[in-house]
Order: sequence, then structure tokens, then C-alpha cells
Amino acid sequence: MYKKNVIAICGSTRHNSINHSLINAISHISVQDLNISVYSKIGNLPQFNPDDDDENVAKEVTDFRRQLDQADGILICTPEYAHGVPGSLKNAIDWTVSSSNFTQKPTMLVTASTDGKYGHAALLETLKAIDAKNVDSLQMVIEFAKTKVSLDGRITDDDTLIKISTLLSTFVGSLYVNTETEF
Repeated sequence: MYKKNVIAICGSTRHNSINHSLINAISHISVQDLNISVYSKIGNLPQFNPDDDDENVAKEVTDFRRQLDQADGILICTPEYAHGVPGSLKNAIDWTVSSSNFTQKPTMLVTASTDGKYGHAALLETLKAIDAKNVDSLQMVIEFAKTKVSLDGRITDDDTLIKISTLLSTFVGSLYVNTETEF
């Protein structure tokens, strides 16, 4: 069995964020099953404007959409900002509405923040609206994330590690559902 390709999107634009560290930890845990590439340029995407979403859309948007299209699945790790979704992450997702890049693509959502429940709920609704696949069963909140994930990319809390490992197993399984085998 070959590894599936997953694009990871961090909702934080800070290079040394807990969510970047969480992506690194997930990449390490899933190395046998997944090729995870990090899309690190959400802060470079132009502000979404439907008037600009045409054949002349910015190169950064075209590149983001292409990477999403080439992935078998999507991993989002994000903090919550002021009880909401980080603006740069919401902006990135808004650029995919007309192009349907999330449609029927397994999407794993992990909100790692101090609390996270408000931003997580809002982002979960957005992902459902754009038809991300299996997002209800592929999501979790890690409260007080700084006490459970180290900046060097390790999950330091045993309960969190078990939950992430279980969620990853479900995610990997969803990537192989309805996969057509060529003969």
C-alpha cells in the first residue's frame, strides 16, 4: 500500500506556534501511512474578494488550490483567536469556495488553543458548508495546548497522544475508502 498525500494547513502564521509543532508531531506519528506537506503561505494569500475570483486570480491562490487538488486529504491545525477562526485561515478557505477544492476531500480538523471551542465550532460549520468529507468524525479540540504539545514537535500528554493517534487512524482509513484500484 502506498502512502497518501496530505496537505497540512496551520491556522497560525507564527513560525514557532504550538499548531506548527502539532503538525510536526502528527507528521512523525503518521510517517508510515502519510506524506504530509505543510502549506505555509496562508499569510501571503490576498484578501478574498469575489470580484478577483476569476480567470485572472492571483498566482498565490492558484498555487494553493493546486496543492489542495493534488492532496488525498487535508489536515488543519489551528488556534482560536478571540473566540473565532484566525483571519488568515478563514481567508484561505474563502478562496476555495468557488473552486470546490475541499469538496468530498477527507479533512481532519484539530483546534489546539487555550480553549478553542468557539473557533472550532465556527470552523467546523464552514468546513461542512464547503462539503469537506467526514469532518464530523475527523475533528477534536485540544484545550490548554501549550501544556500538551512541546515546541519541538512532541505530544507530551499521554491522553492527547492516544486521542490524536485514534483520530489519525480514522483519518487514514477515510483516505482509502472508495479508492479505485487500477488493474
